Amino acid sequence: MRRLPLYTLPATVLLALGCVAPPVSLRLPAPRPLGEGLGVYASPRPPSFGEPTGALALRDALSLALVRNPELGAASWDVRAAEARALQAGLRPNPELEAEAEEIARESGSAGLAGAEASLVLSQVAELGGKRAKRVRVAQLDGELAGWDYETKRLEVFSAVAEAFIEVLAAQERAALADDMARLAERGYQTVAAKVKAGKEAPVEEDKARVELAASRIELAQAKRALAARRRALAALWGSRSATFSPVSGQIDALAPVPPAEQLTPLLAQNPDVARWAAELRQRQAALALEQASRVPDVTLSGGVAYFNETDDGAFIVGVGLPLPLFDRNQGGIAEARAELAKAREEQRAAEVQAHADLGEAHEGLASSHEEATALKAEVLPAAQRAFDAAQEGYRQGKFGYLEVLDAQRTLFEARQKLIETLAAYHKAVVSVERLVGRTLTPESTNTN
Repeated sequence: MRRLPLYTLPATVLLALGCVAPPVSLRLPAPRPLGEGLGVYASPRPPSFGEPTGALALRDALSLALVRNPELGAASWDVRAAEARALQAGLRPNPELEAEAEEIARESGSAGLAGAEASLVLSQVAELGGKRAKRVRVAQLDGELAGWDYETKRLEVFSAVAEAFIEVLAAQERAALADDMARLAERGYQTVAAKVKAGKEAPVEEDKARVELAASRIELAQAKRALAARRRALAALWGSRSATFSPVSGQIDALAPVPPAEQLTPLLAQNPDVARWAAELRQRQAALALEQASRVPDVTLSGGVAYFNETDDGAFIVGVGLPLPLFDRNQGGIAEARAELAKAREEQRAAEVQAHADLGEAHEGLASSHEEATALKAEVLPAAQRAFDAAQEGYRQGKFGYLEVLDAQRTLFEARQKLIETLAAYHKAVVSVERLVGRTLTPESTNTN
């Protein structure tokens, strides 16, 4: 076996130190229970869902958006970028190779390289104070925060799709209500016109019926345009420019009992806006430890060989470089890291206070809309329907004029319109509460809403 020259030993050691990098893994947060069973966009896997056709259920819309939403896809690449930064943080500094030739042409008469002295030196920075391990720790916690940001974006997309779905469902109900109004106005106009022709009503009554018919047709056209806009807005959440699905399926009039606020408050720990701050504090503490480690100067180790051409002789070169921390001991970096840590504690407290305030407001809206919708369904709408039926019957018997019928008709349809708006507000409040607590309030909420 051929024996390697001794001067290769420093180079071999330094190169080994520079090339070895420990594996770095990220600890990503577990998904919140809200929508955890649905697939999500996972870079670099491309989305595989096609455009939906036929009736669209809420769960299908959620699955589409979580896989194809562009913003969620961008957030998934942030996690990949954090993984790359963690890998980079674990790498040692590159060694430095320096070649030098001296006394190439001396005044004493030696010419060219005949009297030159040459040296080849390999240097490696040796990080002290555990900087590399602390740097990796900071990068890992940065990756965990990127995971929390992704989870926040996932819940935002989930909630946005649920709310857009509710808007489409409500717009469908409004369009159906406007269509009922137009049909009723058409029948009313035909009835009044026949009575006017028979001389049983004054011509002014026919004009009133014609105005009512024209207004109902305008409202129907507006309701259809609003529905088309809501459908496009829903499709945009999974990256489509047009809506290819037929009407969405769901029961907007479904109401569930409202859980008490004290039952929901402990669930705020599921909220990523709150839960992320534990990782944020760990990251700030790790950043402070890294800045404190930076007070310890790094050592530069060097080794190599020198060659003297005149004497055809060689020698080893060994060196150690150590900065003297007389002025810069990273005082500012340490102070900044401490300030950032104190700031994070205050931001954590602010996030918790805001989450409790948001939950209180959302729960009040949920309880209020639930109470209003219940009253509308149980009392107001039946009474308005009875009044309208009585007005129609009285008009047929000649007891009431057409103005009384119109008043009763407007009252009925305003009550139905109010119920649609209240039900939509109720389901949106459910979505808001679910977003805040990170889980569904009822098992059926992801199927119908």
